[in-house]
Amino acid sequence: MTQALVGIIGGSGLYQMDALENAQEQVMDTPWGAPSDVLVTGNVHGVPAVFLARHARGHRLLPFEVPYRANIHAMKQLGVRYLVSVSAVGSLREDFKPLDMVLPDQFIDLTKRRDSTFFGKGAVAHVSMAQPVCPATAGVLARAVRSVLAADAPGHGVTLHEGGTYVCIEGPQFSSLAESRWYRSMGAGVIGMTNMPEAKLAREAQIAYTTLAMVTDFDCWHPREAQVNANMALANLLKNAGRAQQVVAEAIRLLGAEQPASEAHTALHNALVTQPDAMAPEVRARLAALLP
Repeated sequence: MTQALVGIIGGSGLYQMDALENAQEQVMDTPWGAPSDVLVTGNVHGVPAVFLARHARGHRLLPFEVPYRANIHAMKQLGVRYLVSVSAVGSLREDFKPLDMVLPDQFIDLTKRRDSTFFGKGAVAHVSMAQPVCPATAGVLARAVRSVLAADAPGHGVTLHEGGTYVCIEGPQFSSLAESRWYRSMGAGVIGMTNMPEAKLAREAQIAYTTLAMVTDFDCWHPREAQVNANMALANLLKNAGRAQQVVAEAIRLLGAEQPASEAHTALHNALVTQPDAMAPEVRARLAALLP
């Protein structure tokens, strides 16, 4: 099967990757079922890469319906070592404006009914999530964003924000005003519905993970701005879609050239409580692609 170094998961509004050359659709299966959609492999600047539409083409999956375990496992099967999540988010800060790009470095997980681990049922592991985003991969992504913005037309009004906390809610409804104010009191900078348990599963799969968060709205806390709705969020995301494609392509080029070391790549070395030789054969088979 075609191997890939860099994986891209496209969120709302990003359902394909234009820069992929020699694109081939991979219909895959995993011990956790089928991924959201076919995975599309190819090359970007000569670097083997793979793209997956998180919500499926045509946007058919609610956030809690996304098969997160299958998606990450499929990426692992293809050999992905660096994973960039492109995600629409609402802003919880005055300085994070619609169309801005944010590279969160922390998460608060408020999801309620999602399977968030590959382990259990005969195997125990506890990975560290102290740094849920790979700093090296995020640094490469930041350089890619700055490169694209520098080459953009003057007056584009887009700002890059490095760092910040992403609070992930269950959805599919947007926040109440009381909730939005509560998230702000936590110190969260952006709000979304999809990066958890994605980031946790990527760490268990020993894949370096980072997020390109595209701000579409001010949620509902802002006293002067309109409250978020789906049409508003998608309209602003589409304004940034071309820029996001350029950023991702440049990030793939840089990751391919540099292949930075990441602590995520050895995340299970000190996390496995149940050693492979103590696992039942069917458990080892289920986890074979993930185990060191």
